[in-house]
Amino acid sequence: MSSDRRFWIVIAASLVWGLLVAGFFQRITARAGARRDAEKSLVVAARALPFGTVIGRDAVKLRSVPEDLFPAGGAARIEDVLDRPVISPIQENEPVVEARLAGRGSGSGLAPLIPSGMRAIAVRVNDVVGVAGFVLPGMRVDVLVTGRPPGRADTYTRTVLQDVTVLSAGQAVQTDGKNLSMNVPVVTLLVNPAQAEALALANSEGHIQLVLRNSSDQKIAGTPGSQTQELFAARAEVPAPLSAPAPAPEPKPHRKAAGARVARVAPPPAPIAPAAPRIVDQVVLIRGNIKTVETAPARPKERP
Repeated sequence: MSSDRRFWIVIAASLVWGLLVAGFFQRITARAGARRDAEKSLVVAARALPFGTVIGRDAVKLRSVPEDLFPAGGAARIEDVLDRPVISPIQENEPVVEARLAGRGSGSGLAPLIPSGMRAIAVRVNDVVGVAGFVLPGMRVDVLVTGRPPGRADTYTRTVLQDVTVLSAGQAVQTDGKNLSMNVPVVTLLVNPAQAEALALANSEGHIQLVLRNSSDQKIAGTPGSQTQELFAARAEVPAPLSAPAPAPEPKPHRKAAGARVARVAPPPAPIAPAAPRIVDQVVLIRGNIKTVETAPARPKERP
């Protein structure tokens, strides 16, 4: 083979290899461009946003993320989250999603946490009513009331509310996970309008008690209530079975000690016979129209 032919073969192979490398890099560049085209803007927090914060323009910013990584409920425009209160803390650079925000105009503080159709009612508690400070936000409780109904002389205890959510303990609406108990004077409960009326009446007419329950236990128990008479009622004692009286033990003979004198017991006196009844004779005398009765001397009754 001549040198000219070899030269052209090398040139052709180089061209083919160069075309293959160029096509490979062009495909990679096209994929990168396609990825850039699939990115989407996402609203994230520019700083930490605690509970109750009303979002302003300086509190959020935009960040580009791949479309397939866009979170559910996320916002693509800053205008969608402006003037909305935060109901769950958001960390810096964390996406601002719908579940962390309340509706625009719903207010600030505790009000955004109240769902539509529900009410928040505050109950004054102490260490006993508040279950020694273990009633924390997010827990569920039952409400018991103790009082004396009108026209009744006995005291009753009834369960008026069950499976009620605790919105706040004092001014805390969330726990930091460090405090196991919180001694607060007021606990706020989430109830419906009818439950709010019942709780207000129970708080004014009797003594209420909160009962802590497992948050996963949503069963409503049917209880008849308790009253003082039933609580302190004495159980009827069952009498022991009657048994035949045991025979009296026979007296044991006593042995006479040497030189001892035995006292003689006098026999009991004979019973006195009742006296025989005495017979009285009566004589009726009639003198004209006058009738008289005279008694003769009594004589003893003759024995047969």
